[in-house]
Order: sequence, then C-alpha cells, then structure tokens
Amino acid sequence: MTEPAPPHRQPEEGHRHGRLTARPAAVTAPGPTGLTSVPDPEGGTPALRYVPADGVGPYRVMVLLHGAGGSARQGLDLLLPLADAHRLLLVAPQATASSWDLIAEGYGPDVRRIDALLGAVLAAYPVAGVTLGGFSDGASYALSLGLTNGDLVDAIVAFSPGFAAPLVTHGRPRVFVSHGTYDRVLPVDVCSRRLVPRLHSLGYPAEYAEFSGGHEVPAEIRQRAVDWLVG
Repeated sequence: MTEPAPPHRQPEEGHRHGRLTARPAAVTAPGPTGLTSVPDPEGGTPALRYVPADGVGPYRVMVLLHGAGGSARQGLDLLLPLADAHRLLLVAPQATASSWDLIAEGYGPDVRRIDALLGAVLAAYPVAGVTLGGFSDGASYALSLGLTNGDLVDAIVAFSPGFAAPLVTHGRPRVFVSHGTYDRVLPVDVCSRRLVPRLHSLGYPAEYAEFSGGHEVPAEIRQRAVDWLVG
C-alpha cells in the first residue's frame, strides 16, 4: 500500500490513477425506487441499482463490487437484505473483464463506469454519504478506490480483501475489514492480518472483524458491517 499523497488533487490525476469525479449535486428529477437495471454508457453489461421502496431519503450510497468471476447480482446480494432497514442505496456494477481493471492491467474502464454510475445516483437521489464495498477481489478494489477517493468516499467495507493498491490517496475514510481464519483463497495471515495494521499505521480508522470460517461473508458479519457503517 502506498504512503499517503498530499491532500490535494494533482493536475495529472484522472481515471488512470483511480480518481472519481462524481460529486453530490442538487436533485432535480428524483430517480425510481426498487430494483432497476442501469445501462452501461460504454455498451457493457448493465449495472444493478436498488433504492428502498418507500422513496424517503437521504440515503447512504453503497457501491458493491463482486469477487473474481462474479456478477453484479452477487455484488448487490452482499447487502440487499439489509438495505431497506438501514436506508442503503445499493449500486452494483459488473467488471469489464473477469475481475476489476486494477487487478488485470491497471485503472481504466471500471473506474469510468463506476464514476458514471455514481454521478447518475448523486444527481437523482439525496445522499448522506458514499461507501465502497466488496468481497474478495471486489474488496481489494473497494479498498484501493476508496483510499484513492477519500474526498468523496467516507467509508469502505472490505469482506475478505487481498490487498490495497492506491496510486494516490486523499482524505481519511473509515474502514471495515472482515476475514475468515480458515480462508484458503486469500489466507488471512498474508492478507488482512498485514493490511489492517498497515492501515492503522497510516492513520486510517479501521475496524477489523475476524471470524471462524473460510472465503465467505456470514450473515452476522454483514450485519456487523452495516451496524458499524450506520452507527
């Protein structure tokens, strides 16, 4: 994980550095509620969006990122059962390839897609905060993008991450990390048990939940993460 960069935007920073340009805006035409499919502006697989059905904001926006080989629906399902009770507006994109661009060739198309999705949400719904979250490769990507964009993202939820690799950092988002002690896909000893102390040493407020299990997100961990997020 890189050292924090100066807390200002460098002129050369853009999507290739993982930077998001979306920002909260005045809502002029409220968007739909419930589960909807969101077309990809670049012609790729549509994203999914869920807005609590009662339509009463403001919402905490959560961008949820699937693991390698996964789907937008798998990302959405990470927290869909908890969305209504906790006023969560969920956005789940589909990676351009089998996993997220950073893991393959570096930041690029997935940053653009997430930026466009966030821009549309922030223009159509009243928002109380922006969170990036995910599982496995999606958790690594959420950490990397979240630390890069702490001037927009105020919280990160990482279920069983492998790493964090921001090219630049901004702000100090708070972080929730969980990991199973018997994870054989991303072993806890070389992943979260190294990552979380590193976050602490760099000044990030990080909550760590270790559980007896494998490469998974148990229901009690999902609930703990949301309680931490909204509490």
